[in-house]
Amino acid sequence: MTPITEVEGRQLALSNLEKVLYPASGFTKGEVLHYYATTADVLLPHLRDRPVSFLRYPDGPDGQVFFTKNVPPGTPEWVTTAEVPRSEGPARMVLVQDLASLMWAANLVTEFHTPQWVVQEPELADRIVFDLDPGAPASVVECCEVALWLRERLADDGIEAYAKTSGSKGLHLVAAVRGAPSERVSEYAKKLAVEAERAMPRMVVHRMTRSLRPGKVFVDWSQNAARKTTAAPYTLRARAEPLVSAPVTWGEVEECGAPAQLAFGAQDIAPRVQDYGDLLAPVLDPDHAGPLP
Repeated sequence: MTPITEVEGRQLALSNLEKVLYPASGFTKGEVLHYYATTADVLLPHLRDRPVSFLRYPDGPDGQVFFTKNVPPGTPEWVTTAEVPRSEGPARMVLVQDLASLMWAANLVTEFHTPQWVVQEPELADRIVFDLDPGAPASVVECCEVALWLRERLADDGIEAYAKTSGSKGLHLVAAVRGAPSERVSEYAKKLAVEAERAMPRMVVHRMTRSLRPGKVFVDWSQNAARKTTAAPYTLRARAEPLVSAPVTWGEVEECGAPAQLAFGAQDIAPRVQDYGDLLAPVLDPDHAGPLP
């Protein structure tokens, strides 16, 4: 029998709680739901008002993994949805606005991915993101060097950047910007990626071409396009272990000498939030948004 629980007055059916989703560690679906319930206070502000793309892995990362962008069949009527623009025409997507909606979505077993704009102003980006993706044998250690360069370069333009792990091999840089068209933000991000490659030609590549990437850090600027999404802060990832896209301090970035130093699992997040709060909270504050030059 599927357990029924009540979350903020909403009835939820939570299924297969004992199912092991991460075989390498025995991490179950029940533990996934517990993680999201206990992380909601810091996760929800980063999801709110942003149409969510779900990267689902209902049978674990070794099973079928697929994106769901439209409102899934069977979505409760109390879950907020919104019509959003797409190149092929308007679509209706989910907004995860509250704890009940978060737990419903988590029960689908998903990574949470969001665009760099809110549903009220889809034509304007309110943040800029760089996805630093290392090509072996490069690792997150090299990503940290590139991140520090980008941090200083952004600061030169009055933009304050923050870092989080990707929850996989790399690092994400995120900064709040004053509303600008996504095309303009993408152009600026590409400009900085090109500058980074010129400054560190043996370490950085700004083009996606696979043959160029071994041993280098690909600075993916393209995720600023209006149609693109990025793994949200605090989302679990569909990897062998229950790793999280976790905000990190610049001190941790500066001191990183091995990939394990910036690998955070579900069990690490509550203590980090207790110690640091939400390290990405400034990105949510309009007063911290910098203008594009």
